[in-house]
Amino acid sequence: MTDFKYAVDADGVATLTWDTAGKSMNVMSQEAFLTLEGMVDRALADAGVKGIIITSAKKDFAGGMDLNVIAAMRDAGGAQGIFDGVMGMHAILRKIERAGMDPKTLKGGKPIVAALPGTALGIGLEIPLACHRIIAADNPRAKIGLPEIMVGIFPGAGGTTRLVRKMGAMMAAPFLLEGKLSDPKAAKAAGLIDEVVAPEDLLARAKEWVLAAASADLVKPWDAKGYKMPGGAPYHPAGFLTFVGASAMVHGKTMGVYPAAKALLSAVYEGALVPFDVALKIEARWFTSVLMNPSSSAMIRSLFINKEALEKGAVRPAVPDQSVQKLGVIGAGMMGAGIAYVAANAGIEVVLIDAQQDAADRGKSYSAGILDKGISRRKVTEDQKAEVLARITATTDYAALAGCDLVVEAVFEDMKVKADVTAKVEAVVGPDCIFATNTSTLPISDLAKASQRAAQFIGIHFFSPVDKMLLVEIIRGRETGDRAVAKALDFVRQIRKTPIVVNDARFFYANRCIIPYINEGIRMVAEGVEPVLVENAAKLVGMPLGPLQLVDETSIDLGVKIAKATRLAMGDAYPDGAVDVVLFAMSDQGRLGKKANAGFYAYDEKGKRLGLWDGLEAAYPVADVQPELGDVQHRLLMAQVLEAVRALEDGVLMDIREGDVGAILGWGFAPWSGGPLSWLDMIGAARAVAICDDLTARFGERFKTPALLRDMAAKGDGFYTRFAPHRKAA
Repeated sequence: MTDFKYAVDADGVATLTWDTAGKSMNVMSQEAFLTLEGMVDRALADAGVKGIIITSAKKDFAGGMDLNVIAAMRDAGGAQGIFDGVMGMHAILRKIERAGMDPKTLKGGKPIVAALPGTALGIGLEIPLACHRIIAADNPRAKIGLPEIMVGIFPGAGGTTRLVRKMGAMMAAPFLLEGKLSDPKAAKAAGLIDEVVAPEDLLARAKEWVLAAASADLVKPWDAKGYKMPGGAPYHPAGFLTFVGASAMVHGKTMGVYPAAKALLSAVYEGALVPFDVALKIEARWFTSVLMNPSSSAMIRSLFINKEALEKGAVRPAVPDQSVQKLGVIGAGMMGAGIAYVAANAGIEVVLIDAQQDAADRGKSYSAGILDKGISRRKVTEDQKAEVLARITATTDYAALAGCDLVVEAVFEDMKVKADVTAKVEAVVGPDCIFATNTSTLPISDLAKASQRAAQFIGIHFFSPVDKMLLVEIIRGRETGDRAVAKALDFVRQIRKTPIVVNDARFFYANRCIIPYINEGIRMVAEGVEPVLVENAAKLVGMPLGPLQLVDETSIDLGVKIAKATRLAMGDAYPDGAVDVVLFAMSDQGRLGKKANAGFYAYDEKGKRLGLWDGLEAAYPVADVQPELGDVQHRLLMAQVLEAVRALEDGVLMDIREGDVGAILGWGFAPWSGGPLSWLDMIGAARAVAICDDLTARFGERFKTPALLRDMAAKGDGFYTRFAPHRKAA
């Protein structure tokens, strides 16, 4: 079945309608691109066709390119295969752009318009950029843009070259370097598209433009004589300043570890110095270079292929649909209020319970505050706000939970309090209701002892703030059944977040890796390592926050609480006494982190971070000899990575995809690497063992090489070869 349909009306307007079979959103494949080319050729060759509309039969235009196509190009022909494939795409889009016009006179072409009913991303915008006009339906939920940079590549089907020539490097930068997405009206205001019309008028307006277009309307500015790049080319005084500033900005934001951003800037700079068709070839070369870089391959695998697989149910048990109809949330603090909001916003009826009515009401008002921000940004209407708030019942009455098929408890991290809540909930809900506890540290199997239905008891660990964080960690206790896992996964899908499923163990997966990262940074400060070296070493290796800033953000007193509980549980085996000396001292001084405007960093009265606290140096004198940058980075990375390996070794992680996706989305582990297990594959197990053995000899047993990693080094294995994930339908 073809992905495009061809029709010509009585007025001689050909409509090419994109409708990818079996997909809710159009995605471009090699076959579809060739089909599109064939239909364009047919329309251009037909004397009875006056012009072409390219549109979609779905509510959106397109979600982008199927990145598996790019992987197939690479696997089949290496760099040359990618380059040839991309140049083939350029040829098709250039054919659309020139539309049969005489190359010398630029006359005789047929007008081609893109009519976008909704979202247009990646290739879904690159095709319209090659058309002579872009008209979008007034759909505030639609997103228009080029988000490729977010998965480790950049727009390589002409989007980079066309957008810079259309808008200038400065104006195009947010859309190319940050992957900024806009609704149709904002896209028009920025110059991405040409018109916004009522949805019901979209095709009529497209046809009207086609029939009225003159030859001059078909000539792109860069094909016209005397074209000058907006804002100036690199050799122009204004353009020179733009490119110098862009280079500094890119390096400042990426710290030099994201190859796609540097390659994009190179493609823009070099392409701006040459004619358009040569610029397309330069873009293709840099795009090929990025795709051959292991960083980009790992990012695509984790942030696109694996993430999408997990969201579609790659690890879901084979039980009937468990979509949530009515949700109970116990505890209306920041976490519970956030859970209530994301559920209600996804169309789920919510009962939000707290011990005091005013606390429950405050929890509901949290949703109102988020929606009000959406209204101020014209993303939400008053009617939509009213609909979401109407789904939330704020109360103190547990009886209101009757009819709930999922209840999420988000009260204090206290076993007795949670046990009391469990009993109260089970007294009023039906026998099939699933009970979930939102905890970041307490063992699920121990908490389940308070339940009369252990098979229906599960952990759902949200990250704060719930409305912004993409990851949800689902924890399976010893007695948790498949239906409970499926219910949790289906709920996470409903609220449009990414789930990972792990087995119960101390700190589960995310905190198991985060805490050693924080502790290693604090330990180095105690050793006399410059705090600024610790923080910048982390950022220079791709971590979004240094360990000292991260503990400030999460709060130092929480760290103290976790340390005390861990020491109590582990006894003499507790390994982090040196860390506690620093952490407890900070807490005793009232330096509790950002929330107290005092922590490892200093803050002003409004909570703005000013810089590292100068008292650190007095408390922990800086050593005369500082370690090499690479040593600091290896300590910070291996502190996290080795825990990921141990989690896989111990059976806490059941799928390597979850280990990588969870690390990037949960705590921002160096996204350029594709995640901790991808990073180990990138450097090779043998190199990783050598690093670990060196760190163990110098700094202790916490860096001891796991037996699994040593065995992989001996056999020349990688995680994605030994533990290749199963192919499982959603």
